[in-house]
Amino acid sequence: MGLETKFKERDLDIPKHRKELIAAIELDLTNDNNVLAIFYGGSIGNQNADLYSDIDLRIVVKDEVFEEYRINKKQRAKNWGNVLFFEDFPWATHSIAHYNAFIKVDSFYYKNKDIKPSVWLQNIKIVKDSSGLINDLLKESLALSYIPTVDEIEIWRTKFFAYIHEAYRRVMRNEIYYALHCIDNLRLSMTTAWYMEAGIQPNSFGDWAKLEGKRSKLNDRQLFLLAEWHCSRNANDILKVMKSIVPEFIKIHKSLCLKYGVDENPEWVKEILNLVI
Repeated sequence: MGLETKFKERDLDIPKHRKELIAAIELDLTNDNNVLAIFYGGSIGNQNADLYSDIDLRIVVKDEVFEEYRINKKQRAKNWGNVLFFEDFPWATHSIAHYNAFIKVDSFYYKNKDIKPSVWLQNIKIVKDSSGLINDLLKESLALSYIPTVDEIEIWRTKFFAYIHEAYRRVMRNEIYYALHCIDNLRLSMTTAWYMEAGIQPNSFGDWAKLEGKRSKLNDRQLFLLAEWHCSRNANDILKVMKSIVPEFIKIHKSLCLKYGVDENPEWVKEILNLVI
C-alpha cells in the first residue's frame, strides 16, 4: 500500500488467516442440513480481494429455522474463529464479526423467498446450492443491467441541493464538522452521478467502498476531481470547495437529464444554487 506501519507483518498474513476462516466457515455450514445455500459476494465473489478485504458471506436457510438462525447469528460466527467484537443490530438479519486476525465477516441470512435477481449478484462465488436456486439466480442476475429511474435522478439532484444549502448554513453557524459532513455528501453525490451516467449501480449512499484506489470504477479525471475537492476546517476553504463542485454538477446533471429523459430546468437549478454560491 506504500505505507510503513508496525503492523506490516500482521497485514501480510491476513490472506492466510482469511483462507483459514473461509475453510472453517465452509466446514461448519456445508455440513448443516438446514443450510440450503452458501455463497460469497463482495471482493471474494469478484475475485479481486486484496490484503484488507472482508468476507461477505450469504447463507440461505430453511424457512422453518430462519428465525432461530437469525437469533443465533453471533454464536454461529464464534464457530469460525476468535471474535473480538460484533458490529450488530439484534433485530437485523445480518451480523458483522471482527476477528483477532484483523478480518471481518459480514454474514447475511436469507429465506428462499428473500433472494431476488440483482445487479449486485452478478459476481458471486457459490459454495453450496442444494436446490439450484442460487445458480438460477446468478443466470437471471447476469441478464440484468442498471438503468437509473427518473425518481432516482430526482432524489439524487434534490439531495445535492439540500447538502449544498446545509453546508452554507453550517459554515455560517461555525458548525464546521457538520459543514464538512455536508461536503463529504456532496462528493459522494457526484460519485453517485458518475456511476449512474456510466450505467453502474451506485453504492448505497454513505458507502465509500471501492470508490477510490485500484478497484475504483471512476476514471482518472473523476478521481482527480475528488482529490481536488478536499478541504480543511477553514470556513473560506469550505465555501471555495462548494463552489468548485458546482460546474461538474451542472455538467453531469445535464448529461443525466438528456440521457434518461428528465426535465433539466436549468433556470430552476441556477436559482437554487445561486442562493449559496
